[in-house]
Amino acid sequence: MKRYYVIGMMSGTSLDGVDLAHCSFWEERNVYTYKLGICETIPYPADWLERLINLPKATAIEYAETHVAYGRFAGKLISDFIQRHNLQADLVASHGHTIFHQPFRSFTSQIGDGAAIAASCGVKVVSDFRSADIAAGGQGAPLVPLGDELLFGDYDYCLNLGGFANISMRAAGKRVAFDISPANIILNQIAKLDGKAFDEDGKLAASGKVNQELLASLNSLKYYHKPPPKSLGREWVEEEMLPLLGNAGISLENTACTLCEHIAIQIAACTHANPSTRMLVTGGGAFNKFLISRIAAHTPVQLIIPDAVTVNYKEALVFGLLGLLRLQGKPNCLAGVTGASKNVSGGAVYLP
Repeated sequence: MKRYYVIGMMSGTSLDGVDLAHCSFWEERNVYTYKLGICETIPYPADWLERLINLPKATAIEYAETHVAYGRFAGKLISDFIQRHNLQADLVASHGHTIFHQPFRSFTSQIGDGAAIAASCGVKVVSDFRSADIAAGGQGAPLVPLGDELLFGDYDYCLNLGGFANISMRAAGKRVAFDISPANIILNQIAKLDGKAFDEDGKLAASGKVNQELLASLNSLKYYHKPPPKSLGREWVEEEMLPLLGNAGISLENTACTLCEHIAIQIAACTHANPSTRMLVTGGGAFNKFLISRIAAHTPVQLIIPDAVTVNYKEALVFGLLGLLRLQGKPNCLAGVTGASKNVSGGAVYLP
């Protein structure tokens, strides 16, 4: 039984930092088993944070330069991570950091040049996971549902509360998944206006009241009435959601409270009214006690919040698995989830 050691690397749209997860995978009777080892989140230095925030408006040359520089930056983080903990690594699976995601225009962009990562850390790298699916006519997202199927299939629903809230489930004998709504990408923006990096435990939101007019406007956005496959990006938040918040003319507390109510309503709408089902909840939003309480208030589904390591690093773990599947030449992106013409084995492989 061969065991593979993979470092999954993930940077979410909320810009919390770079997640590094040292994972091991092995197969028993054609079933993948995993162990999450040492995991760390490396906060972005101020200069990189500013660079990433401003990159969508940069020139083409600045973008190309940053793509390579970020790869070297990521490779150094990985090299230091390996040396610091004396780790064995057969592979690095890098999601990169999403700058553009516009599948309706047939492109997506996650910076972090795989060749630069491999050269900097000395380990084989799989990166650029989404492009192959988009080339096959898919959304290029979400990708985590295959990991849900293979590693967390005992749960009826898998909900991730990251920059965006996304869900996966089995329906009619197949895995169905899609982005539900913005989550931390917008909640963190409101918290920053209050002088905080994020709304700890949802205290800001809990101190406010729901604004029914804003709530109705948010729930009326066209995206929520589209059938899957569908996915969201930063551009959608800026074009569709931020104008509604800016025009509402209400306090930060009431805005945060209304957003949490909105997110909870949209999540509940994706679940069947069956109290016997269970939903695994991961991602940074799982620590937002107020948001979790509002989700629980709107759905009878039992919410299961696992240990903090799984909550924080499930996505990095899954990208580790997706990288391994790519190396094995197996599909790592489900056409039934993304709307592509076929399952693909996505990702570019770079040797050190």
